[in-house]
Amino acid sequence: MSKVIITCAVTGSIHTPSMSPYLPVTAEQITDHAVGAAEAGAAILHLHARDPLTGRPSADPAHFSGFLPRIKQATDAVLNLSTGGSATMSLDERLAAPRAAEPEMCSLNMGSMNFALYPAAARITDWRHDWEKPFLENSDDLVFKNTPRDIARILTELGQERGARFEFECYDLSHLYMLRHFADRGLVKAPFFIQFVFGVLGGMGPDPENLSHMKLIADKLFGQDYMFSVLAAGRHQIPLTTMAATMGGHVRVGLEDSLMIARGQLARTNAEQVAKIRRIVEELGREVASPVEARAMLGLKGGERTTI
Repeated sequence: MSKVIITCAVTGSIHTPSMSPYLPVTAEQITDHAVGAAEAGAAILHLHARDPLTGRPSADPAHFSGFLPRIKQATDAVLNLSTGGSATMSLDERLAAPRAAEPEMCSLNMGSMNFALYPAAARITDWRHDWEKPFLENSDDLVFKNTPRDIARILTELGQERGARFEFECYDLSHLYMLRHFADRGLVKAPFFIQFVFGVLGGMGPDPENLSHMKLIADKLFGQDYMFSVLAAGRHQIPLTTMAATMGGHVRVGLEDSLMIARGQLARTNAEQVAKIRRIVEELGREVASPVEARAMLGLKGGERTTI
């Protein structure tokens, strides 16, 4: 088995500040969490931005520029910028920061889908900001839009024109077939780094059988030309990432995906989750990849060829 690439998704756009006092929001907090995660063993840092005053998900390149240079100066980790942003953002908004930064790597959701966050609202009684409750509750009528035309645009503008490689986020079996379609069109080339995503309402459920089946179909569609990683929401994070590691895959953790470090215990930092999955991976007999090794495995262009 190859070495395990640990990705850490530092803040995301799903969780809101009222869910955890430890969710990083400001540029300083995002920087500290990201650098700590890299020091704990994360080779890739998956990054979103937030408005530092309200904690609301932001697509503003100015908010990204508040932390990207700091993280790059402090660590050699691969900086992976979201092209998903938030389901409430337009495609132009979502692409503004990646287009400006020209990163080594971007995430790419491989299809449109329902993105239902509203059950989380029922678990919160004290709201820190006025935007949070309607943001969550209104997701019962929310579709994340990534049509084939959108995907082709992202692959062209960020991949072909700016040299980024992609973390292909697959929330459903159909997303694997969409990736195969774009590979057949010549818009993406091997090796493919595929992130299987479990536990988001609107996507695949966090069942071990789904992970086994996703790998079976990915093997059929991509043969030896791909690597897979796993992220799972909430309490399913560690069980499914552990399963991925035993199957030869890679892993993703971070406060974007789960706010907890143990049952009933909030994670204080992203580094806690990275350290936990690193210990598990190493106890399974696998080694953790460094950023240099991850770049070689994924065929990345190198941090010096970005505009961060």
